[in-house]
Amino acid sequence: MALPRTALPAGYRWRTLTSADRRLATELDAWAFPSAHSPDDLDSTPSPLTWERTVGVEADGADDLVAFHASYPFARFPVPGAELPTAGLTWVGVHPQHRRRGLLSAMIDLHLARCVERGEPLSALFAAEAAIYGRFGYGHAANDLRLDVPRGAALRDVPGAEQHTVRVEVASRERHGEIVDRLHRAAGAAPAGVPGLNRPGWVTRETEELQAVLWHDAPLHRGGREARRIMIVELDGEPRGYVTFRRSLAWEPTGPRGQVSTGEVVALDAAAARALWGALLDLDLTNEVSPFVLPVDDVITQLLVNLRAAAPRTPDNLWVRLVDVAAALAGRRYAADVDVTLAVTDSRLPANAGVYHLRAEAFGPATVDRLDGSDRLDGQTTADLSLDVRELGAAYLGGTSLATLAAAGLVTVHRPEALPRASAAFGWPVAPGASWVF
Repeated sequence: MALPRTALPAGYRWRTLTSADRRLATELDAWAFPSAHSPDDLDSTPSPLTWERTVGVEADGADDLVAFHASYPFARFPVPGAELPTAGLTWVGVHPQHRRRGLLSAMIDLHLARCVERGEPLSALFAAEAAIYGRFGYGHAANDLRLDVPRGAALRDVPGAEQHTVRVEVASRERHGEIVDRLHRAAGAAPAGVPGLNRPGWVTRETEELQAVLWHDAPLHRGGREARRIMIVELDGEPRGYVTFRRSLAWEPTGPRGQVSTGEVVALDAAAARALWGALLDLDLTNEVSPFVLPVDDVITQLLVNLRAAAPRTPDNLWVRLVDVAAALAGRRYAADVDVTLAVTDSRLPANAGVYHLRAEAFGPATVDRLDGSDRLDGQTTADLSLDVRELGAAYLGGTSLATLAAAGLVTVHRPEALPRASAAFGWPVAPGASWVF
């Protein structure tokens, strides 16, 4: 792969990486994200990286990498009502000795330039630090739900739940890989059972590297807990939901106090979800079930009789950046009829800046026309709304309201009647969010 053309600060140079550079990447990552594990231990596990999308930075006089970043190729990234090619930015790190010298900015510029070259209209990420990525045009597009559910917590009844059976096994790719992949895709495609009503951001593991990492169960990743288990609920022998989990056990004078830490909790309908949660909350020697990442509108929020007792928290989930505004706006569906002009600013990708005329009928295809570069339409009519690409990214998956952004002064309203209509259109009936951190 040719070396990037994007400029670096003086004294630094790009280095294209391959799988042969795994150790360099591991050591740099341990500097950027401190780890208690040795490089040898970390290198004994599969790497999730797609190497042709991984780029490092070297410094004059240094033998090792001082920075690097990578991205995952998500060809089927879910957006409201559709899918779009998206670059999943990941493993962005700079050695502590080389911070505050412009390396992060250069890497983001390179990443965005390569998104343009590859025809990926979106980039998405999980932010290690929430304050970083807004200045690069990424908007906080989704939250997720974290809970600590007491064992035996009361659940509402759902007709048909009792017809399901449950099996609990040691998780393995050979036995369960196809089931997990199929159910995960189905849940994201129509979590409410309505065709086309997908869950935006419900990204799947599209590469072999990501699948290998998912199913590799090395002791160093267990945190002192047991090997990964899987619980599958079935209806007439057909899998309808699953949860992966690990248990830990502590003995106290009052008795055993074990914790169940879950991975993904996936169910195709309410009855399957009720059966799954009912079994999960009835495991012996435990006192608490802590799911890692759930959608903020997961059915458990309605099934729990006392949600407050589960101490719900909603940290940030996905951050989204529009790399090609016109393609991104035209590539999703809208929850209401929309006819709006948006004046968009983008200091990092100036080619994005301009006025866009968006038109669509509810849940139908959209058309987007690029107008002149000012905030005026037809030489005299002011655009309906003005906003930065960061705020457009925040609203893009339907989880953040344009009206909320406007109330915070982050969207300028030129025509008041346009704001509620655009807010309704950009919203989505299903909350966005990814079920795993990339």
